[in-house]
Amino acid sequence: MLTVYLLRHGETFWNADGNRYCGASDIGLTEKGLQQAHQAADVLRGISFDAIYSSPLQRAFLTAQIASGKPDNVVVDARLIEASFGRWEGKTRAEFIAEAPHLWDDWCQEPDNIRAGGEGDTAMEIVNRTDAFFQEMQQKHPGATILVVAHNAVNRFYMAWKLGMPLRNYRRLVQENSSVTLFSLDEEGEFSLLKLNCR
Repeated sequence: MLTVYLLRHGETFWNADGNRYCGASDIGLTEKGLQQAHQAADVLRGISFDAIYSSPLQRAFLTAQIASGKPDNVVVDARLIEASFGRWEGKTRAEFIAEAPHLWDDWCQEPDNIRAGGEGDTAMEIVNRTDAFFQEMQQKHPGATILVVAHNAVNRFYMAWKLGMPLRNYRRLVQENSSVTLFSLDEEGEFSLLKLNCR
């Protein structure tokens, strides 16, 4: 059984500016985002992690360093990087829907095979790389407890898929900045969601 504490990074400058889509853009943490990472550290204090993994984007990596309390132990894995949102990055939802409403409508109906923002990732590309990461973790850390710090869309698509939800419903799973989600994966890869969006 692999036990996973899954975090979303703290607030970024684009999160704070009307919730602009960060996507694969490497946007830093605000002062509030740093505070949120420290709050996550308080929640996780006393938990012994056998390994700590993070997306390579600075907002996740710094959150992982702070939240784990072991900055030198954070291992970066590119499979955890946030979804590329194509032309939507740097824009609010209202802005990019006004520019091309059909792109948003198509994505909402079938993100599995539609590219976000017209040229970004599909949901299944995100699921495939994230699932490959966690399958490797099951083999590498059997019976372990690990901390993983990633991103809003990546985390929600993976959980939606493991829970058997249609991927178009991924936004029904809430992942606030620096919130903690806890799940387990058994030897057959069966996913059990134990806690969601905790502070």
